[in-house]
Amino acid sequence: MPGPNTLYVFAHEGEATAFSDVEHLVTGIGKINGAVALAGALAQGGIDNVVVMGTAGVVADGEMRPDMDTVYQVTKVIQHDFPLESEQLVPAGDVILPQQQLVMATGDVFVSDDEQRARIASLQASLVDMEGYAYASVCARFAVPLQIFKVPSDFADSSTTIDDWFAVVARKSAQLRSFWEQHLN
Repeated sequence: MPGPNTLYVFAHEGEATAFSDVEHLVTGIGKINGAVALAGALAQGGIDNVVVMGTAGVVADGEMRPDMDTVYQVTKVIQHDFPLESEQLVPAGDVILPQQQLVMATGDVFVSDDEQRARIASLQASLVDMEGYAYASVCARFAVPLQIFKVPSDFADSSTTIDDWFAVVARKSAQLRSFWEQHLN
């Protein structure tokens, strides 16, 4: 259970819509925005752990395909848009969803291409976002435990658009709030 010095982090204000009464940080979309904003907050001190909540695209298929209405805990993050092999990062926070753990890939692109989606899935990722790897890297450098919880928002395929994402993000925020009340509050 997160303590009083927990920092709740969202990449986009739409993801935080249902959390207006909870102190939180909105970092902005992308690895650079996420890293800079989170590092700035952690550098001020007084934060014992970080809980990231947000949305992610689904890249896994078949039996491994995440359900669109389930919140998952990300227990490993990888980069998918870096040409050299990068370290896989494991958030150091407690696992509270042992049956709902997934690997997530991060890159600075909104994935909406079938070929790219398949390549990301081949990395053994089930979800894709644009900030998770940066958050995990910053928390590791500051030695602050991190938990990442994501609810799928789209299928990261050729039928997905940024407009689609904007249309569902407030509903997904309500799902995250319900999860937060049940598991983290």
